[in-house]
Amino acid sequence: MVIQVEKLSKQYGTNIVLDNIDVNMDEGVIYGLVGTNGCGKTTLMRCICGFSHPSSGKITVLGKVVGKDCDFAPSTGIIIEMPGFLAHHSARRNLSILASVSRSADRARIDQAIRMVGLDPEDKKPVGKFSLGMYQRLGIAQAILDDPKILILDEPFNGLDEQGVADIHILFQKLKAQGKCILLASHSAADIEKACDIVYRIQNGRLVNVVGENDRQKMVPAVGQKEVQ
Repeated sequence: MVIQVEKLSKQYGTNIVLDNIDVNMDEGVIYGLVGTNGCGKTTLMRCICGFSHPSSGKITVLGKVVGKDCDFAPSTGIIIEMPGFLAHHSARRNLSILASVSRSADRARIDQAIRMVGLDPEDKKPVGKFSLGMYQRLGIAQAILDDPKILILDEPFNGLDEQGVADIHILFQKLKAQGKCILLASHSAADIEKACDIVYRIQNGRLVNVVGENDRQKMVPAVGQKEVQ
């Protein structure tokens, strides 16, 4: 398994957001999270990434226990909140600055990542003049820049028009074919069910498998979970 979540719970004060969740995620599969606002989708993603510490339980990513063997999930491209870019610089310049920190992407890879999301690396337009959809595309380019083994993307279709959504669906399928493990969350169940092989709904802090690879209609409990009524 690429990601293993074992008996994960997260609570804030007396508010239990995630309740004893068990789920495994493998390479070459696209997973989706759906649920009402505030149900815990982003919280689960933040825990997997290492941005938030669970109240109990364990998360293992690529064989390393997050928070013990590593502070943050290794080889993971992430969009949890709106990406932050320098408004007066171009897309290429913004990614070049990010690449200079990680020292893992050269000019060719930067341009490739920009093209993969449907933008032009030669475009000199400052990011501050981008539409919301272009900004979102650049955020996805940033997430795939270092060619990570895992992608964790919260609301990846935000701001995209119909063509943009179609383009990103195609990109995710290409990345899946490369063996990436992809976890997406959205308020739009339709977008998630179209993009993902396996979909989980977070309901009352529990995880329920609502779409599986072999049966996209039948409701099946997630690993180690009882079906939520």
